[in-house]
Amino acid sequence: MPKKTINIPLGSQHISLLEPIRFNFTTQNEKIVDVDWDVGFVHRGIEKACTTNFEYKQISYVVARVCGLCAITHSLAYTMGIEQLLQLEIPKKIQYLRLLMLELDRIHSHMLCLSHVSENAGFEGMFMKIMGDRELVMDIQEAISGNRVQFDYVNIGSVNRDLEIETEKLLKTNLTLLEEKIDDLMDKFTNNWSLSLKYKNIGVLTKENAYIMNALGPMARATGAKIDVRLETNNFPYEEVGYEPVFESGGDIHARNLVRLKEIKNSIKMVKNIVEGLPEGPIEVKAKGKPNGEAFTRLEAPRGEIFYYLRANGKSMLERVRIKTPTFSQIPAMVDVFKGANYADAHAILASFDPCMSCTAK
Repeated sequence: MPKKTINIPLGSQHISLLEPIRFNFTTQNEKIVDVDWDVGFVHRGIEKACTTNFEYKQISYVVARVCGLCAITHSLAYTMGIEQLLQLEIPKKIQYLRLLMLELDRIHSHMLCLSHVSENAGFEGMFMKIMGDRELVMDIQEAISGNRVQFDYVNIGSVNRDLEIETEKLLKTNLTLLEEKIDDLMDKFTNNWSLSLKYKNIGVLTKENAYIMNALGPMARATGAKIDVRLETNNFPYEEVGYEPVFESGGDIHARNLVRLKEIKNSIKMVKNIVEGLPEGPIEVKAKGKPNGEAFTRLEAPRGEIFYYLRANGKSMLERVRIKTPTFSQIPAMVDVFKGANYADAHAILASFDPCMSCTAK
């Protein structure tokens, strides 16, 4: 049978990709042989706004708008950079409360990804079920911060609310319910052929290429690559609260599903331990002076490493704010995974990447 070459666009307006990115596949019969990509559809100018329109005390709320799913991670990464420049010592209670919200962010973001994976596998009912179960986490975040999406919980030297007794009760109740639902999901993703098992050896990223192409987050850890900021920094007391790194070896869609499910389980465990062992102390340290010098921070967001670079000169306005997000960093790895795959699997592969174009098109 002669090979027929066809160019097929995926995005930016597509049922599987309603995001400001376009992949253009060159296919021969059913095989993807080459991939072009374009992320230049949207530019919001957030970095420029942070150095021209807003004072440094306001920026933690601005960068939270980079991404609704990773709002805590963005505002926290920026805030930690400013605290370095101001030489602020952060009490342990504040660290625990920040880490609490950081891991809740990871849970609800991973659940969103798994719902999209289910939808792209044809399990529309499971998509709705996972999104419904995700409300258990969203309710906790709303009770703690007052908001459901842009949490605005982290500020320089502080968190904006303490953990109330009623909120603590809600958290424990909802996470106990959620843990049962995640166990059920784990069973389905582990044993159901149509949902996950048929995607073994589909969309494979090798461990070697994960390192070469700067794969991050669950995408990298599904290959067995030990790429996780939580293993490399001491920004938070991860060991104290029960952090356990999760790795798989397949590097395929199925492995990426399992990494996210296991990380949800570990994050639930960490959140429970944080609440049980929450230290006494203040939730605010007064910040004095104005930042001066350079600082960078790294945090493990749900999709991988977020990197912030800040440069200040002792004035209210910063000279530079640079944000590196995980999706943009690992587009080369995404392109590599598509090559050689059947076009029919492209949508499932894409969902397993869990791309966040809101972050990328900042």
